[in-house]
Amino acid sequence: MSEFDGLMESLERTPYSKWMRSEGIPVVQGYGIEDVRDLELARWERTGGNGAFIYLYGMGGATGMYVAEIPPGGVLNAEKHIYEEVICILSGRGTTEIWHEGGNRHVFEWGPSSVFAPPLNSWHRLVNGGREPVRFLAVTNAPVVIDMYRNLDFVFNCNQLFLERFAGEQEYFRESAKRYKNKRGTQTLWETNFIADVVTAELDVKKVKGPGWKVTQFEMGGNSLIGHMAEWPSGIYNKAHYHGPGATILILRSQGYTLIWPKEAGERPFESGRGHEVIQLNWRVGSLVCPPGGWFHQHFCVGADAARLIAIRYGSRINPIGTEVAAQRQEDGAHISIKQGGTVIEFEDEDPEIGRRFEGELKKTGARCQMPHLGGFLNQS
Repeated sequence: MSEFDGLMESLERTPYSKWMRSEGIPVVQGYGIEDVRDLELARWERTGGNGAFIYLYGMGGATGMYVAEIPPGGVLNAEKHIYEEVICILSGRGTTEIWHEGGNRHVFEWGPSSVFAPPLNSWHRLVNGGREPVRFLAVTNAPVVIDMYRNLDFVFNCNQLFLERFAGEQEYFRESAKRYKNKRGTQTLWETNFIADVVTAELDVKKVKGPGWKVTQFEMGGNSLIGHMAEWPSGIYNKAHYHGPGATILILRSQGYTLIWPKEAGERPFESGRGHEVIQLNWRVGSLVCPPGGWFHQHFCVGADAARLIAIRYGSRINPIGTEVAAQRQEDGAHISIKQGGTVIEFEDEDPEIGRRFEGELKKTGARCQMPHLGGFLNQS
């Protein structure tokens, strides 16, 4: 049994895993999901809707995830919990009500591709305001919280108010214009508790990821769980790199694939005879990908349109905690060449089979290679 297999076996015995399986809804596992919108759901009594848990191997016990559905005109049960949650609407329109015990209710509207985070331990309820089902994806840090406290009554019925995160501010759930470079100048941060549409949200150039790449990090509700949105042109891919577990990626536009392989297979796995350890995850709109911690991965766009994704992960720059300081170091390392102590394989050092495979996949779709080191020309007009 490999070290990775041993980790997965141990995670099956955790309090979170036991709670997840006791909820009576499907638990979908894998390295990725082809289309989260097509998952089969079951009645979820606790929430009053339908749902399924998603247990991707790369989450590594650091994050949890589920997809839920609200029937036309339906309302989910009100709930609160002391784990953080980021919600991305996959389809449908509706409203969310947020309140503290005995306080005023705040209501905001959302639609397809909206993203928001219910403030920690606040009551919240999602309402389907249309004639079609609403389906949404939620990423949480419930595994960490449930495994630590091992008391579900405390997790779901704690009365502590976290007013430093949310104190009933009227404009709390409106899209913010507070965007700026972090102190190191390596990342654009967007402080906002609501994003109306992550598919069309403005992004910022980040050439360190690869040619034509744009990336913006957002932070919501004072959470440890944050995210970033990224976009890159057709015929382009990024540099292979690795970081810690738990980063969950939802594809928002175009088609392509992601290659993942354990770092023990080396920087040139095909060349060294370990190509059988490289896994190709094909994706399209609605796909989920979650690279295991310490595994190299890189994303390739072979569709006609520019690709866009949203990733939910740890690594807050505004409210760092001990584990997040480590996560930040890993994130920073994912921008630095292995030759200089980071975790990035430069294009000139990558396995030649990477480029050959990419060109082969482009021929299948008819898209044009724009990678400069493969002889392509990036059209940025």
